[in-house]
Amino acid sequence: MTRSNYHLMRARMLLLTCFFLIIACSNESGTEPAWNNSEAKSQLEFNNESVSMDSGEMDEADNSDILQLKAYTLKFVYTGAPQKDEEEIEAAMNDYLLTKINAKIDLIPIDWGPWDDKVNLMIASREKIDILFTAQWNKHAINVSKGAFLVVDELLDQYGQGILQSLDPVFLAGAKIEGHNYAVPTNKELAAQGGIIYRADIAEELGIDMTKVKSIEDLDEVYQIVREKKPEITPLYLKMGESFNTHYIGNFDALGDTSIPGVILKDGESTKVLPAYEVGRYIDTLHITRKFFQKGYINKDAATNQTMNSEALRSGDVFSITGALKPGKSEELAIQTGMIGKLAQLPLNVKTIATSETAGSMLAISSTSQDPARAMMFINLLHTDVYLNNLLNYGIEGRHYIKVSENVIRPTEYTQNYNPGTTWMFGNQFLNYVWESEDPMKWNSFKQFNQEAKISPGLGFVFNGDTVRAEVAAVGNVDRQYQTALETGSVDVDKILPEYIERLKAAGIEKIIAEKQKQFDQFLASK
Repeated sequence: MTRSNYHLMRARMLLLTCFFLIIACSNESGTEPAWNNSEAKSQLEFNNESVSMDSGEMDEADNSDILQLKAYTLKFVYTGAPQKDEEEIEAAMNDYLLTKINAKIDLIPIDWGPWDDKVNLMIASREKIDILFTAQWNKHAINVSKGAFLVVDELLDQYGQGILQSLDPVFLAGAKIEGHNYAVPTNKELAAQGGIIYRADIAEELGIDMTKVKSIEDLDEVYQIVREKKPEITPLYLKMGESFNTHYIGNFDALGDTSIPGVILKDGESTKVLPAYEVGRYIDTLHITRKFFQKGYINKDAATNQTMNSEALRSGDVFSITGALKPGKSEELAIQTGMIGKLAQLPLNVKTIATSETAGSMLAISSTSQDPARAMMFINLLHTDVYLNNLLNYGIEGRHYIKVSENVIRPTEYTQNYNPGTTWMFGNQFLNYVWESEDPMKWNSFKQFNQEAKISPGLGFVFNGDTVRAEVAAVGNVDRQYQTALETGSVDVDKILPEYIERLKAAGIEKIIAEKQKQFDQFLASK
């Protein structure tokens, strides 16, 4: 067995061991999923019989019972820029879904900028929605504690057999909270790596050798050249949640939701939980970013601008952005932004595997859904149905793309009208078509990408913040005032960081860290 296969197998075995232990404990205590009450159950029963699906690919015989159900419209909320031809895609999806699960779809994309505020309002107001994008780094654990999502364990068994057959068990095991799944992970790459996506055409024009860049500091010379020779170009675009201190570049493992303080290093060995301001890598990066800002490398409105990274690239006025990398990421962005052949990617850290990857992209079923079963049927189709998956991701064949071969497509003049660039969010990414400008062996590259990845000491652990909810909320309020400004280099680190730390301590961050360390120690002792 090779060293890479050994590490990947070790990661899988570790998560599966945790998975089975949790199941055993749950069964012993007689715990029942929160949604499994008479009111919720009634939504899952049709004509006094439970509808079951044996596979994701349902033919007319398989789904005859489902087609007798009352038609239902699923409200699907996810992050992304609204698309010009969205209504056409909805209409095509409706025609298809009516023949599969007698349902229609209401696509509700929300841009990254207002995403948090709008989703928080939806959850707080108990708005009736069905499916919601969620992620470990996007307050998943916090929203679970608020009762926003249903436990999907039994729903998966009854209506998600296609998911269970195609999805590596590591994903579901690594996404559990207190022994239950509250969302269905996307089937995608398992390892993670961070870095920048940059204008390769500009680098070549200016004679910049990007192969010499091995660290964030090495970018100083690159950005200086861009700044001097192309003053109309912003060397580095940053915004809220997109900086060199983002978890996927800093390799910070938050041991659960990244909005809850307390991290270890994914590429390290220490299991001591620290607030970010006690991590040398974090502080060093704050100072580097501040230096870049003062030199004019970073957009001046980085602390307030909500424009998505991809849109900043599309403008043509930006040399580089930060990003979570994977095989073909720059090619995907090139197609999305109309810059085919102009972009490249550069890793700035080592590959890692942590819980943040197993739960890094998921679809949850809202606790306000009026038909959880139908919602799971739809998610199951996204994991198993090639036509539906690619319709949602790429639009209508012949209009938004043209097939070159069975799995390879090329753009048309209408691609720009529907090209959400969110393939990593929906179902099974291995069903996605590949653009002709991409590597035709892209999905094999994904499998290779998982090899030789460093396993985080926190793999398999998710922090339960129920006992420190008040402190988490208070710290979150402080973060909103300081974090983005600091991490984008927009303010003086030496002056503002001490003030930020003082406010965090007053909000109760030390209590959160202590509780997270306590739970993490118990997890480590149980392995």
